[in-house]
Amino acid sequence: MSTTTQSTITVDDGISVFYRASGPPTAPTVLLLHGFPSSSHMFRHLIPLLATRYRVIAPDLPGYGFTVVPASRTYSYTFASLAGTLSAFVSALHLDAQPLALYIFDYGAPVGLRFALSHPGAVSAIVSQNGNAYVEGLAPGFWGGLQKWWASGKKEDGDAVRFVLEMPLTRWQYENGAPDPSKIPPEAPHLDQALMDREGNKEVQLALFYDYRTNVDMYPQFQEYLRESGVPVLTAWGKGDECFIPPGAEAFKRDVKKLETKWLDAGHFALETNEAQMAEWMFEFFDKYEVFK
Repeated sequence: MSTTTQSTITVDDGISVFYRASGPPTAPTVLLLHGFPSSSHMFRHLIPLLATRYRVIAPDLPGYGFTVVPASRTYSYTFASLAGTLSAFVSALHLDAQPLALYIFDYGAPVGLRFALSHPGAVSAIVSQNGNAYVEGLAPGFWGGLQKWWASGKKEDGDAVRFVLEMPLTRWQYENGAPDPSKIPPEAPHLDQALMDREGNKEVQLALFYDYRTNVDMYPQFQEYLRESGVPVLTAWGKGDECFIPPGAEAFKRDVKKLETKWLDAGHFALETNEAQMAEWMFEFFDKYEVFK
């Protein structure tokens, strides 16, 4: 099994991006993009499985994990900024020398799709694990409070969603929908919460919550990209997810010509305990569509 390394690189926009990597440097690249409130840590078990065949890179986005944003940078925490940092990261590691495959989850979906829009031809395949691009995927129960805030812009509506930044909701995201929550490794939600509890970080998260509305506005552009690019897409969805619900996975059928749809008996963090199955599906999918030929 390949060794996973941890490294940091300062990219052109001034951010010190922490990332995990494994696999042969000359092999085709798979770029893994995490979601809220996680980091590249969520891929800790998947990386060595994929690295038997691919070069696997998993960065921590700004505001998450161990990526450092200098205070002097006065960074604007928007999804446009996250996508810009991702582009700078890809360039710094020369990952754009050949087409790469994207694994997108949760926040990683709009970041990755924004990257794809700005780099036509750079993406050879997309694996969407509960990575939404359709309004059908937005669960009313989870997103209702945020949508109210987006519409009003009022501070009190923003304050009303702060509970999502606390441990009960972090644990819920991991355990809800899982057939046996006791099998979810406890370090995952605890690490996420510990990092989110750092001074100033919850304001970062609120800024991104509010800015998420811009991703919804861009859904039609993401869908047009999926139609026009012809990029193959594997949707591997936790069917018990109550954040991004199954209709969001089904909606890809409208726009993607080369589509595989898989269902996991899991919730939002469907990768936890399902890494071997995910790797197997990815190998089969990449081979079927000759993604790296």
